[in-house]
Amino acid sequence: MILANIDDYRTLARKRLPHFLFEYIDGGAFSETTLRNNQLDMQQIALRQRVLRDISNVSTQISLFGQTFSMPLGLSPVGIAGLNARRGEVQAAQAAEEAGVPFCLSTVSACAIDEVRAGVQNPIWFQLYMIRDRGFLRDMLARAKAAGTNTLLFTVDMPVPATRYRDMRSGLSGGSLLQRKLTRMGQVLTKPHWAWDVGLWGRPHNLGNIAPILGENAGIDEFWSWLGNNFDPTVTWADIDRIRTEWDGNFIIKGILDADDAKQAANIGCDGLIVSNHGGRQLDGALSSIKALPRIADAVGDDLSLILDSGVRSGLDVVRALALGAKMVMIGRPWVYALAARQKRGVQEILEIFAKEMRVAMALSGCARVEDINSGMLENRPI
Repeated sequence: MILANIDDYRTLARKRLPHFLFEYIDGGAFSETTLRNNQLDMQQIALRQRVLRDISNVSTQISLFGQTFSMPLGLSPVGIAGLNARRGEVQAAQAAEEAGVPFCLSTVSACAIDEVRAGVQNPIWFQLYMIRDRGFLRDMLARAKAAGTNTLLFTVDMPVPATRYRDMRSGLSGGSLLQRKLTRMGQVLTKPHWAWDVGLWGRPHNLGNIAPILGENAGIDEFWSWLGNNFDPTVTWADIDRIRTEWDGNFIIKGILDADDAKQAANIGCDGLIVSNHGGRQLDGALSSIKALPRIADAVGDDLSLILDSGVRSGLDVVRALALGAKMVMIGRPWVYALAARQKRGVQEILEIFAKEMRVAMALSGCARVEDINSGMLENRPI
């Protein structure tokens, strides 16, 4: 199979993963309207084709948060991504480092932050939720600092869990405990390569960062129970402000879609925010991230570094987002599809694809540097 774009890696991931894992990556909340609109709205943004400009030396390099990156793209935190390949988050972090882009580890990763940090040369980014167990939260902040992390992504769009029908049907969250276990076991048996590479040799499967709380033998079902009991619907901006005062590195809020919320993030001294609807996995019917971006850029673009997440599937999408005010984009599903399809090499390949697509889009719209990308290169501007 020739793998030309992200859709091809998605197809291969579907063939190789147990059904419940693929559905967890691929699915969204409720009827998945926002999930679909993230990509559909992105594709409606037209760029002006410009000609006869010197684009012989196109550069995608950027500087952000005190670091230099090969392109304005990073790998988003994705829960249990490490179950899609043997010690998967380690492989993905290595691929990102070699490509010169940031990797952000999820709180609910399969591999603990210490393990991932040991697998790379430089510190990684880390993502954290506000949960009821404040002791665990403080412990994770301390572990992140001990790992050398200087950039913290704080996710704010999950005060309560959304309903995801695909997960209920696949055996990940629906039905009785016995039904779920039997369903998942049956799916694993149909994927012998995954069962050997990840199921057997990819142990432990204990969600490393929360293993100290759940126990070394805890699995997915114990994780769902713990997570459900630890969502905190009481959280407010005051709680985020306190966390900000405890973190002396870069502090980025993830999950903003509203301009007033963006202004509040600026008021508490954030370094950046991620315009995101959680990949269509939380409030179904919310705006696509790309439609929300222009208003937020108008409101706080000079005060905060804006990152776009959700719906990015190509280097062309990266250019679209930058033209609308983002300084960087982050991808979630694309890198996890690639990891499941071809392990570390798959992640390397899709990063190469994004870089090539971005250079072509820049060249054909007359931009030689990322700094040249602006709203003037758009034929239309979503509002």
